[in-house]
Amino acid sequence: MLIIGDFPGKKMSQVNGEEYDFKVDRPASTLRHSVTESIRQAIAVGRFGAGDRMPEKDLCDMTGVSRTLVREALRQLESEGLVTVIAHKGPVVATISAEQAIGIYQVREVLEGLAAELFATRARDTHRKALHIAFEAVRRAYETGDVLTRLAAKNRFYDCLIQGSGNEALGALLHMLNARAMILRGRSLQMPARSEESLRELEQIIAALDAHDGAEARRLAVFHVQQAARTALMSYNLA
Repeated sequence: MLIIGDFPGKKMSQVNGEEYDFKVDRPASTLRHSVTESIRQAIAVGRFGAGDRMPEKDLCDMTGVSRTLVREALRQLESEGLVTVIAHKGPVVATISAEQAIGIYQVREVLEGLAAELFATRARDTHRKALHIAFEAVRRAYETGDVLTRLAAKNRFYDCLIQGSGNEALGALLHMLNARAMILRGRSLQMPARSEESLRELEQIIAALDAHDGAEARRLAVFHVQQAARTALMSYNLA
């Protein structure tokens, strides 16, 4: 989640008509993580587009932290495939091709479908309650129209789904995929009418999970990913 600090004279970044504050909270114990997350989210909402240079000074101004922290964050994002360091040019936002996007969604179908199936049969009452709370947060976030709020709520929903699946390896794989998946999720959430469709699909998944119907939960989770893929790929003019 984006951590917003209260800084005198703080600068707001405007992206697609929306204002975002990418400053990070200095007292936070996980400052390095906060810087990385702030830059990641700036990419997700289009503050930096595919192929754009990311000068360290601009990132320092945007986040309000030192070059050392910015460089550590860039190394992490490079390992996730979100940033590419080019000789004599520096860090740039990596480009996710249509073929790569298709591949990411194909893997998401398998992993998220399995997570839903396992949750339906393994989740305890505490997991189910947490998932319902997370879903209501998603519903409220979609009403705001703010992409970052939506992404944070959707990530929390998937965190709860994974926790309830009881499969640590599955969680690790989805975590590795999530960085790039978040960029694509940002694309799909900005497309007209996708929000309402997404909420209906999640409601159906929740119903199957509550019924302990693993097969149906898996089918619906796969369908949800397929619909997100169809929407996101429209921006590539392929769908």
